[in-house]
Amino acid sequence: MQKTTESSSNYDGLEKMSTLELLTNINKEDKTVPLAIEKELNNIEKFIDAAYENMSVGGRLFYIGAGTSGRLGIVDASECPPTYGVPFDLVNGIIAGGDGAIRKAVEFAEDDFEQGWKDLIDNGITAGDVLVGIAASGSTPYVIGSIKKANENNVLTCGLSCNAGSLLGQESNFAITPVVGPEFVTGSTRMKAGTAQKLVLNMISTSLMIKLGRVQGNKMVDMQLSNHKLVDRGAKMVQEKTGVEYEIAKELLLTHGSVRAAVNFYLSAK
Repeated sequence: MQKTTESSSNYDGLEKMSTLELLTNINKEDKTVPLAIEKELNNIEKFIDAAYENMSVGGRLFYIGAGTSGRLGIVDASECPPTYGVPFDLVNGIIAGGDGAIRKAVEFAEDDFEQGWKDLIDNGITAGDVLVGIAASGSTPYVIGSIKKANENNVLTCGLSCNAGSLLGQESNFAITPVVGPEFVTGSTRMKAGTAQKLVLNMISTSLMIKLGRVQGNKMVDMQLSNHKLVDRGAKMVQEKTGVEYEIAKELLLTHGSVRAAVNFYLSAK
């Protein structure tokens, strides 16, 4: 099967282009990514609704991948606790080669068909959880092996890849396949494919957090108060919800630990 992610770039002689030509052509390619994702919205919807059913009764979300794909899963997972105040083990990112591979590539880690499931077991995956396998090519052994074992153990599975008809998509309960075509630098899937994966992961985690009640209106009412910027943002949210002065809103926020708790306390005490 021809992998469009590995097919030759639409451009040649890149080293002869001016800086502006490089930027213009990269930007031209990047503009096609949201359109590829738009074609997958129905598939994304179906997966999110199924994942929500599991997570609403205690299931957790796991991402697994190698290289860029694995790093993107880790980024998305690591941002859920501070943004939405969820437990650190609700959304989990696993990468081939272990945490050291976040910074430096681990040779041949992605080629181990068995290791992915071992890593998931080490991180406590169980029946009723949800697993998203991420691989631009859709053929990474580490990811496909994980998906196969997850299916055998009643874990809901989804394959996120950028090649139509990939083995990853075929093996998964749900397939999300934004086909972005050839990369600007042939085979460099950290570019358009990586961008597509990042956007889809944003959709998955954001939609699930909203459906799980972690957003009110359009506000992150359970965000962690981990820096001055977020304290200021939270105080303004409390101020908006209650009508109190800023300093009182800030005191309520710091006392009760979250926008939600501060507002609930204030309204219940009125």
